Amino acid sequence: MIQNRKLFAADDKLANVVAEFHDIILVFPRFGINLGFGDRSIAEVCKMYGVDVNLFLMVCNIYSFEDYYPESFLNEQQLKSLIDYLLKSHRYYLDERVGHIANHLMHIANSIEPKFGTILRKFFDDYRAEVVSHFSYEEENVFPYIESLLEGGERGTFCIRQFEENHSNIEDKLDDLINIIVKYLPGDSLPRERTSVLFDLFRLSKDLKKHALIEDYLLAPSVEALEDRRNEE
Repeated sequence: MIQNRKLFAADDKLANVVAEFHDIILVFPRFGINLGFGDRSIAEVCKMYGVDVNLFLMVCNIYSFEDYYPESFLNEQQLKSLIDYLLKSHRYYLDERVGHIANHLMHIANSIEPKFGTILRKFFDDYRAEVVSHFSYEEENVFPYIESLLEGGERGTFCIRQFEENHSNIEDKLDDLINIIVKYLPGDSLPRERTSVLFDLFRLSKDLKKHALIEDYLLAPSVEALEDRRNEE
């Protein structure tokens, strides 16, 4: 087990890291990494899958340590890889997590008094619409801008600071949904299923907060640095 230090290193055995920091399993498919890597180090696994080891380490450290903030900017190839990572994260949230949670919440909503069921459905539908809007803005505006910047295209009027100033916290409304389920739904409404979906919501909320940190402390500063370099050219 990894003890008495703060950050992962390239020569750590990835299986040992997983044994202690379970949440980083979530990042593997977003980098195209599969389980079954034996006793290989992080560097060896990244080499197997063509993943930039420094980018992988930064993302894993963000996921695992509350007080970690990257101190270096990403290079252009790392930025391309991070955009791909973020897009895969969006698909995971929308296609797997949100849909799975919706099925359970609708089942709970149908089992309780209609007025409570209506409140639960509406709150979740509003939340899902906000998530879709949030991701669509990034996929239709932010990521194409960064890709154009990387390719040396015209910047237009957009800049990454606009993204930073308008970057909403979709995980906050998820926390409100958790409070509704914990505090206000009838106590005898499918208690086992409600407990199960609460664990799913807690996990999703934590994952989304890490996702936001990656965008705020890794993506945005690196793009700002790229903008500065382009301005100097």
